Amino acid sequence: MTKTRSQATPTLKIIPLGGLHEIGKNTCVFEINDEILLLDAGLAFPTESMHGVQVVLPDLTYLRENRHKIKGMIITHGHEDHIGGIPFHLQQIDIPIMYGPRLAIALLQAKLEEAGVANRTQLHPVGPREFVRVGQSFLVEFIRNTHSIADSFSVAIHTPVGVIIHTGDFKIDHTPVDGERFDLQRLAEYGERGVLCLMSDSTNAEVPGFTPSERAVMPALDRVFAEAPGRLLITTFASSVHRLNIILQLAQKYNRKVTVLGRSMLNVIAHARTLGYIRCSDDVLQPLHVIRNLPDEQVVILTTGSQGEPLSALTRIANREHKDIQIRPTDTVVFSANPIPGNTIAVVNTIDKLMAQGAKVVYGKERGIHVSGHGCQEDQKLMLALTKPKFFIPIHGEHRMLVKHSETAQALGIPKENIVIVDNGDVIELTPDRIQVVDRVKAGIELVDASGDGIVSGQVLQDRQQLAGEGVVTVAAAIDGQGQLWAMPEVHIRGVVTTLSTNALRQLVHDTLTQTVQERWSEFAVNGTEIDWTGLRDALESALQRLIRREFKSQPLLIFLLQTPTPATAPATEDTQRRSRKRRNEVATV
Repeated sequence: MTKTRSQATPTLKIIPLGGLHEIGKNTCVFEINDEILLLDAGLAFPTESMHGVQVVLPDLTYLRENRHKIKGMIITHGHEDHIGGIPFHLQQIDIPIMYGPRLAIALLQAKLEEAGVANRTQLHPVGPREFVRVGQSFLVEFIRNTHSIADSFSVAIHTPVGVIIHTGDFKIDHTPVDGERFDLQRLAEYGERGVLCLMSDSTNAEVPGFTPSERAVMPALDRVFAEAPGRLLITTFASSVHRLNIILQLAQKYNRKVTVLGRSMLNVIAHARTLGYIRCSDDVLQPLHVIRNLPDEQVVILTTGSQGEPLSALTRIANREHKDIQIRPTDTVVFSANPIPGNTIAVVNTIDKLMAQGAKVVYGKERGIHVSGHGCQEDQKLMLALTKPKFFIPIHGEHRMLVKHSETAQALGIPKENIVIVDNGDVIELTPDRIQVVDRVKAGIELVDASGDGIVSGQVLQDRQQLAGEGVVTVAAAIDGQGQLWAMPEVHIRGVVTTLSTNALRQLVHDTLTQTVQERWSEFAVNGTEIDWTGLRDALESALQRLIRREFKSQPLLIFLLQTPTPATAPATEDTQRRSRKRRNEVATV
């Protein structure tokens, strides 16, 4: 019997939906034999122009269309840019089972219960060197790595095509705070057996050398504790479990009590203590009402807000809006984190406000109070040297980072033709002998409203941007069945700069509406009785938009309300619908 192509040469599709040419919303699809394995499902945070948006997710169109193929998900670690999107995804698709590290699973369980979607999947914690099977096509081994969050993994994905190593986020830390060392031996064993493809973290591809150990921050933080005359307010990433552990150990050393501000940080500390990743005496952590009665030199306030988030505890303290904490001249505030791209201005503003209130603020790379959780060039070289991949896909980074990482791989002997630099939505086809980009699927972003109730469409976001940037004009008019305005239109403007008086603007609007109706009434009134009110409303709105652009030299958002004898939403005849569509197309073309 002649073998079909699919039987003779199996093909693996790798489709990143997030995390490429950007930092955040890491989501990747592995597809073979009509089975899909998902790896991580993260989120990103909105930019300043995304008004009212809570989180940014990858476009899930491909997964919605192929939901019947999804067999499960593997999770590399518990950072928000890797698990934060899962509660939102489960509102749209079912994922039968998820495997991941204990800490990530514990954090995720709480998220799913809060979102009311815990019944749409099964969560299964795994340990180092544990294998799990997903569908018939994927066998996955979890390999301990080191990162800025505890309990982090790289994964080896066994497929009919070959073994793919996905590093997850990593740095090679030889002295990890929790003693869980990177399982470099296991990676080397895979390298000796043969790795078809390596997918590796590119975040610090532009930075020479090795990333310092997490322990490197301990001497600098120790000095801060020793020298602080009063209260210590320390902010870091809520999920930086190793950093939190160091801070709590130093608090115990200097006989200070710690209170925690920020729900996300409270959740992480609670789960990390339960699992043994944070170790401190029970009496070190105290509620706020106890801390308030202690001398300042015995107090540490551990808080969210390292990125200047508007609603975080530290930002509210800086803005004098926190009901319990006010800055004192003897306070020392420590930013044990670097601003991620896009957050620098918010962080700097917070620092300025804290300094203006008399606090000493310790911040900046040169102070030695923060190290990255991502490997630099030498870490990346070691990963490539250990795994010896035939093919290479740089991931998790902006475009220049991916390019630099590919150059590093070439320097270690991987041919340029065996490396692909891809974007979100690219379909990578991988066989034992070939790697190439063969197609694209719909990719982009989906925006979740601050209400959490739904996805913000592109038109809604555009309206918000237009409203914020150039204001809004509201026009209300009434027209009778003979095409006559019943009264002078009502006009209101907000956030628009103009020299026109309200009466002058109202007169211009009246004249524009009257002229448009007179010139085009015959187009919309059939035999003088049947009137296409929808078409007329569109024509009047277009005329008003032209008037506003001409008079204001800008494009504020226009809200046009037309009152008619017949509801504008009433069904129109086929002929009036056809003519209305034609006019709308003509307007769009103009």
